Amino acid sequence: MTVARQLIHASSNGDRWFICLGEGPADVFVLHEPNGPSGGRPSRIELPDFLASTPASPERLALLGMIGSLVAVSDTAIPAPTSGPEPGAAGAEPSPGEETSTT
Repeated sequence: MTVARQLIHASSNGDRWFICLGEGPADVFVLHEPNGPSGGRPSRIELPDFLASTPASPERLALLGMIGSLVAVSDTAIPAPTSGPEPGAAGAEPSPGEETSTT
């Protein structure tokens, strides 16, 4: 199995977290590699579980920053509000010049 991975965060104690792509486009997960002296083994963390983890953890914030960098927000990217009728309201009133029938 070929896994593509990119470093998300490396802690000061040597732990590292990677965002990984496995067998297919939906196989996205986080791989945690603990530091050598801890004796821990690498572990796979499913993306929803990782994102639901401790909100202020540096590795979670780093992943959210990576995701956010994929989206470039500017004033021109946000559509301006329209002042026309709301969707579906066009049929509620007659068009200009159209008379209503009272027969």
